[in-house]
Amino acid sequence: MTMLSRVNLLLTAIVSGFVNCHGNDASISSIPKLLLVSFDGFRADYLKNYSLPNLQNFIEEGVLVEHVTNIFITKTFPNHLTIVTGLYAESHGIVANYMFDPIANKTFPSSIQDPFWWNESFPIWLTNEKEGHKSGVAMWPGSDVPYLRPSLFLDYDPNIAFEQRVDNVTTWLTSANDPVNFAALYWHEPDSSGHKYGPEDVGNMTVVLKEVDKKIDYLIKKLQNLGLWETLNVIITSDHGMAQCSKDRVIDLDKCIDRGSYTLVDQTPVAAILPGPKANITQVYNFLKNCSIYMKAYLKEDIPNRYHYKHNNRIQPIILVADEGWSIVQNKSISFGGNHGYDNALPSMHPFLAAHGPAFRKGYRHSTINNIDIYPMMCHILGLKGEPNNGTFANTKCLLLDQWCIRLPEAIGIVVGVIMILTTLTCLIIITKNKIASPRTFSRLQLQEDDDDDPLID
Repeated sequence: MTMLSRVNLLLTAIVSGFVNCHGNDASISSIPKLLLVSFDGFRADYLKNYSLPNLQNFIEEGVLVEHVTNIFITKTFPNHLTIVTGLYAESHGIVANYMFDPIANKTFPSSIQDPFWWNESFPIWLTNEKEGHKSGVAMWPGSDVPYLRPSLFLDYDPNIAFEQRVDNVTTWLTSANDPVNFAALYWHEPDSSGHKYGPEDVGNMTVVLKEVDKKIDYLIKKLQNLGLWETLNVIITSDHGMAQCSKDRVIDLDKCIDRGSYTLVDQTPVAAILPGPKANITQVYNFLKNCSIYMKAYLKEDIPNRYHYKHNNRIQPIILVADEGWSIVQNKSISFGGNHGYDNALPSMHPFLAAHGPAFRKGYRHSTINNIDIYPMMCHILGLKGEPNNGTFANTKCLLLDQWCIRLPEAIGIVVGVIMILTTLTCLIIITKNKIASPRTFSRLQLQEDDDDDPLID
């Protein structure tokens, strides 16, 4: 192998190691622990627009993902299940907060406890137990369904205070006999107040978010007092954001189509339309697609691929998607504050993610990940093989302390630098070869032996 080939091989190996982010896959500790906390409806830019000193201190000592792109539709049940499974809604089956299954002839949430709705998903707390550990979950959406229950759980009850939920979870984590190594906790704010006031009501939302920040302070101090702060990995995130709505931005379906020709399965801002048994789907669609310039109507087969929202029986034949801040109604007797459910590409729909603990970098900020990527990251932290999912672990490697990470601009810089180095080395090797090349053999000039023609002989 030539010198140039050896240099090429060495540099290629170095660059590949950085760009591909190959790292040490060793577990963080022999029994890693993880706490997952969701503050429902926590819009990402609340971090910039409101004072949240306790959350900011948490972020400064850990990592922050400024925007998490959640799945479509941007509703509570679909996205909470996505976070703990890594699956799109069409894959895990909870496609909305209100559903109708035409094969089973069942509606949701009237039969919410029926395992039928949940049997396409296997949350991380069950995977953790299947692989020999113990889990505890406090009111995470779906965790009290018989099919999905972990060893320890709390039935959903909005009257149970956040502090009491924290106390239960930390008791599970510190049990002397059989502690859990994975726990999850849900809180319904600031979502409830966001619906009531809207994210742009600075006066009211300042009060609400101040209370949320106090709860984060309680959580941190509780972990510190129990000696968990340095050993427990904590993820604080949310399921979706919130958009401001108003009475001036209303799409009234009653002005476009007769109510008797369809059933409204799921409502604003993504309306699921089931045409009546005697109605023609194409005709219903044609009425709706021209109903408003502030709403898009899709036949199920034409729903944009980027939504990952068409391959499930529970997705209705026609889907209506309102523009940001607009509401789809059958009458105008609804309250207007904030809402979510809109296109998941909208920044107003994005939550954030903050994390702290031995698995995470300190003082690190990352622009964006998808919420389907949270599941494979949690599996890595817990040392779990995990279930098949739609997420990509590589998208979260930069958050983790045990992973090599280099971002795109740095990767481009390294590649350009390596090309320049290789070019320079190539030129040097060529020049060096020319300088040390063997000289031609010297031979004395031989004169012709013709005395008559030789000018040197008289």
